[in-house]
Amino acid sequence: MLRSLLGEPPRQNEGLLRETIDAMVMTTKLLRKETELHQDPTHDFRKLEIWTLGLISSLDELEQCLHASAFFRRKVVHDSVEDMDPAEREDYARYVFFYKDGFIRVFSILDKLGTVLNELYELNTSKVKAHFSYFTVLRQFRYMNVHKELGDRLVSIKEKYKESLDILRRRRNTEIHYMNSEMKDDLWQRHQTLQGKIELEDLDQHLLDLERGYTMVCETLKTVFVYTNQRWKKVAMK
Repeated sequence: MLRSLLGEPPRQNEGLLRETIDAMVMTTKLLRKETELHQDPTHDFRKLEIWTLGLISSLDELEQCLHASAFFRRKVVHDSVEDMDPAEREDYARYVFFYKDGFIRVFSILDKLGTVLNELYELNTSKVKAHFSYFTVLRQFRYMNVHKELGDRLVSIKEKYKESLDILRRRRNTEIHYMNSEMKDDLWQRHQTLQGKIELEDLDQHLLDLERGYTMVCETLKTVFVYTNQRWKKVAMK
């Protein structure tokens, strides 16, 4: 959708994104098959199917935010808003909009996945914390000593991207609870000097962190749904 608004051709899914979406699509097919075989009187399979379809849509939206933020970042050439003409300021504002939307979506997707994992593998995370995050669910694998292979893989992915995730989480918390995240950088600069221009935050580094957050989400989703599909097929063969 966003690519058409930017005058670009539609995205062709490839690489990690394609593999991730394919794994989730396969899960929805397996869930539909279970529904047909067992009629799904409790609607559990249908619910998981809808949640998985929602994750596919959310991943698509995250990728679009990453792409759009990078698109508008390339149009920003000055290091200070004060030096920009009106057109460049608008492009900078668009960059900020999609960048912020992106890092918020990273954690939104992970938390949605946490809900799916909690239901799919009966982790009972709500007994530990009523309103739980993905990371709380992740700890439940070890606490309950179940699906060690999956839990260990997911922890490894989390640790691989820990630095960028921590940065994105702090910016997400600032954006949601305190102030506009980009203004926090301005505030820090005001503390350093009372005069002179306020330079922009490091846009390239911020985009790199967002890209790493996106990649972490893809690797996490792919790992979960490939594991789930393999497990489901093994059960079906018995």
